[in-house]
Amino acid sequence: MNVSLFVPCFVNTLQIRVAESARLLLEAQNLKVSIPLDQTCCGQAAFNTGYWKDAEPVASHMIDVFEDAEKVVAPSGSCVTMIKHFYPRLFPEGHARRAAALRLAGRTHELCSFLVDILGVKDVGASFPGRVTYHDACHALRELRIKHAPRTLLNAVRGLELVEMEECETCCGFGGTFAVKHEPVSVAMGREKLHHAKETDADVLVTTDSSCILHLEGLARRKSHNIRCFHIAELLSGMVPE
Repeated sequence: MNVSLFVPCFVNTLQIRVAESARLLLEAQNLKVSIPLDQTCCGQAAFNTGYWKDAEPVASHMIDVFEDAEKVVAPSGSCVTMIKHFYPRLFPEGHARRAAALRLAGRTHELCSFLVDILGVKDVGASFPGRVTYHDACHALRELRIKHAPRTLLNAVRGLELVEMEECETCCGFGGTFAVKHEPVSVAMGREKLHHAKETDADVLVTTDSSCILHLEGLARRKSHNIRCFHIAELLSGMVPE
């Protein structure tokens, strides 16, 4: 199978290690992985803020970039949601790009879901000595219905103890532009999430989206919390940040 890796903006600009981790995980399954260099933002930020006309040419470009891809995989539930659920809304019935948008939506997958639900992989051969808790990122959980795939992969990691936090499905407060427009609320939600994570005595918090990780990691650092926050792909690939 040929897989095209979609590298979201947050990953490309701030957490490139996540993209490398995703590539390694996919190649370990004997997949041929390509990373189109002309890919850009998926248009989610503009779309979610209400600027649909601005999002349209960006989305159209992405459709062209991945038009010939057999499968498109991304280490981000939110960006995959944009393609799978919101591209069809951006290009409604009768639009010239409708059919192409639907084709791309049908072959685009979040990384953990792709490994477990499409490839049938339950164990990637990872090891990590520590107590880990998992945060259900909003788009992955609510739009893509991804709940069990990340936990399946984590439970197979040698030496890892997975401990569920209270309110694991509650938003961390990032929410894209929400964190900018409503900073006090966003920060309060993030601190509440970290509080529940700390109650588990976990060494590490992981999730599927870099945006959540950056939000929680920043708050943890400012509050001198010793819990580490990183993307699930980093843990599964053995590329855990120092």
